[in-house]
Amino acid sequence: MMKVTDFGNDFLWGIATAAAQIEGASNTYGKGASIWDTFSRRNGKIKKGHRPTIACDFYHQYKKDLALVKALGFKIFRFSISWARIFPYGSGYINQEGIKFYHQVIDECLTLGLIPYITLYHWDLPEALSKNGGWTSFSINRDFNQFVSTCAKAYGDKVKDWLVINEPFGFTSLGYMLGVHAPGETGLHHFFAAVQHTAIAQADGGRILRAEVSEANIGTTFSCAQILPYSTAEADSLAVKRIDCLMNRLFIEPVMGMGFPDAGWDVLEKFKISHSTWRYQERMSFDFDFIGLQNYFPLVIKFNAFVPVIQAWEVKAKKRNKPHTAMGWEINDESFYHIIKQFAAYPKVKRIMITENGAAFQDRLLNGRIDDKERIAYFKSHLQALLKAKNEGIDIVGYLVWTLMDNFEWAEGYQARFGLVYTNFNTQQRIIKDSGYWWKSFLDR
Repeated sequence: MMKVTDFGNDFLWGIATAAAQIEGASNTYGKGASIWDTFSRRNGKIKKGHRPTIACDFYHQYKKDLALVKALGFKIFRFSISWARIFPYGSGYINQEGIKFYHQVIDECLTLGLIPYITLYHWDLPEALSKNGGWTSFSINRDFNQFVSTCAKAYGDKVKDWLVINEPFGFTSLGYMLGVHAPGETGLHHFFAAVQHTAIAQADGGRILRAEVSEANIGTTFSCAQILPYSTAEADSLAVKRIDCLMNRLFIEPVMGMGFPDAGWDVLEKFKISHSTWRYQERMSFDFDFIGLQNYFPLVIKFNAFVPVIQAWEVKAKKRNKPHTAMGWEINDESFYHIIKQFAAYPKVKRIMITENGAAFQDRLLNGRIDDKERIAYFKSHLQALLKAKNEGIDIVGYLVWTLMDNFEWAEGYQARFGLVYTNFNTQQRIIKDSGYWWKSFLDR
C-alpha cells in the first residue's frame, strides 16, 4: 500500500485555489471589476447565468477555510492575488484595502504553520485594462510589471514562494482565440498577440521577483496533457504534433530560451515572422527555480480537414468508452506519468511541482455526507503514477490538490465540483467530503 512516506520527508503537500473562484466581494472594499465580473454578466457565457460575485465568500471566511486546510493535513496553501483588488483601474492607484486583505491571509497562514504560495496572475485581468486591449496590447507588460513589483514589495518579507502566471495557454486560447472564457475575444490575431505578451510577462515577472524578494523560490505553471493519435494514420500523427506544439510546448520553450516552437507548421511559422518574435527571445527566457505542471486528462486527436487552422479534432473519452469525470475528461493516470516525463526531459527544468491535479464528479449530499469514492480512486491512481516518475529520478518536489472547496468553475459556473470540501452556495456551509477525510488519513500516516 502506498504511504505518504514513500514520497520522502521533504515532499510538499498542499491545496491550490484562485482568487476569482473563491473570494467573492467582487465589487466591494475598493476592488475594481475584473474581466470575469464583466464576462459573467453577458447572456449565455456562464452556465445557468452564475456569477463570481459571492463565490465561496473566502474574503470573509478565510480564517475558517485556512483552518480546514490545516485540519486536512496539508502544508501549502496556494492562492492568487486579484490584480483588480490591488489596482482597481489596472495601474496607478493602489487600493490599500486590497493590500491589507492579502496580508491578513498570509498572516493567518503563517499563524497556522501553512506555507503561502502566491500566484500573481490567475486569469482575472482588471476590466480597465481589457478595455485597452488587455493581453493583446504591448502596454500590458508595463502594467503587469507594476503589479508584480507592488506585490513583491508588499509581501516579499513574508512570502518566499511565488508563481508568476497560471496556465498561460489556458487563458490565451480560451479567452483570446475561442472566446469561451473572459474576455471573450476570438481569432488568431488576438490569440497570437496575447501569446507573445504573456510569454514576455512570465519571464519579466520572474526577474522582478528575483530582484525584489530575497531568497525567493520562483516558479510558473503550465497546463499540460499527453496528446495521443486516434489511429496510426500519418494525418493523425501530424495533427498530434500540432496540438502538442500549442498545448505543451508553446510557453515552456520560450522560457527555456528556445523561442516559440513551430513543428514545421506554417501557422506558427507565420506568427513568428509577423510578430518578429526573435527580437524578444532573450526577454522571454528566465531561469525558474521550478515549474508547475497542471494535468487533468490526456487528449486523443484525430485529423479533421474541416476544422479551421489546426485541422484536428478531439475524440472524447465517452465516445471511446473510457472512464471520465463529470467534465467529460478521461481518467488516465498513465498519461499523467508520461506528461511529467515529457516536461522533465527539458534540460533546463530544475525541479517540478504538480501545482494542480484533481477531478470533478457528480457529488451528492446524502445524510450529511458526500461519498465521493471516484475522486479517492482518482487521487490514488494519480499519486501512484507520480511516485513512479519520482522513483525514476525526476526531481518532483510537491503536489497540490485542485482544490479545497467547490467553487466558481469559470464558464461551468457552480455546477462543476472539484473540492475536497462540499460548498453549499446558498448558505456557505462547508462539509468535508470522504475524499477530504481520505487525504487527512493519508497525510497523517
